[in-house]
Amino acid sequence: MPEITSQMVKTLREKTGVGMMDCKRALAEVNGDLEEAVDLLRKQGIAGAAKKEGRAAAEGLVGIATRAGSGALVEVNAETDFVARNETFQDFVRAVAKIALDTGGAGIDALEKSKLVQGGTIGERLIELVATIGENLTLRREGVLHVSPGIVASYVHNMAAPNLGKIGVLVALESTGDPLKLGAFGKQLAMHVAASNPQVVTIEDIDPASLARERDVLSGQARASGKTEEIIEKMVEGRLRKYYEEVVLLNQTFVIDGETKVAKALEAAEKEIGAQIRVVNFIRFVLGEGLERKRGDFSAEVAAKLGD
Repeated sequence: MPEITSQMVKTLREKTGVGMMDCKRALAEVNGDLEEAVDLLRKQGIAGAAKKEGRAAAEGLVGIATRAGSGALVEVNAETDFVARNETFQDFVRAVAKIALDTGGAGIDALEKSKLVQGGTIGERLIELVATIGENLTLRREGVLHVSPGIVASYVHNMAAPNLGKIGVLVALESTGDPLKLGAFGKQLAMHVAASNPQVVTIEDIDPASLARERDVLSGQARASGKTEEIIEKMVEGRLRKYYEEVVLLNQTFVIDGETKVAKALEAAEKEIGAQIRVVNFIRFVLGEGLERKRGDFSAEVAAKLGD
């Protein structure tokens, strides 16, 4: 029997929408023949999604579940925005988010194998939904944050239903301060992350290789101006400050007031709650990001909402 590689399983999964274990089993039964494996799964009634291969699934919903110092964020994709208004689909995304919270972020493969309260696994339920809804559906990704002491705040933009929408953000704040006041600030910070799309919390969190590349590019641009090395160095440092304002959360201008740096807003919140606050991490999911799809500028929408 030929070796059943992870790449073979991945390819079959992409073609059929079937869970990893069923794909591996089918490939083993047909000695690794991909097309025969597709036919086998279809004959067994598992691969209704096989007919939908090649159809882009970049709509759907982002779902959030939080509990005290933990939060989970998931993305489940569909082909059309219409599915996001389907209550059965919404209930499924909520269930996936809650299980991701309970299991602590073990990864998509583990999440698909997790049991639902009503029976069966998430992966099996996804296949059922493909058949009943009639669209290609994909459990794309999950993200989980934990912090203690403190809270994980959340925000959902373009909300389709409670805790479901097109942009989802989690922010983990470590603090011993008043949970209610901390939560209020955390919500504002999560809204800021949704609108401003930072990449890291602090300058120290920037990947050294990425920073070196950015510095190299900026140096090349500055040298093209024909300035002296001393002036070039000052130009590069100035442009790096601008770069930090674009990608570093604490260096960005807080969208809530449009004036204060996030670092200063954090200091003000610490005085308000009477305890230090550390932004441990954040996660930001935009529905369909990185996939081929037509979508609006969600960041601009959030910023506009905050300005109302």
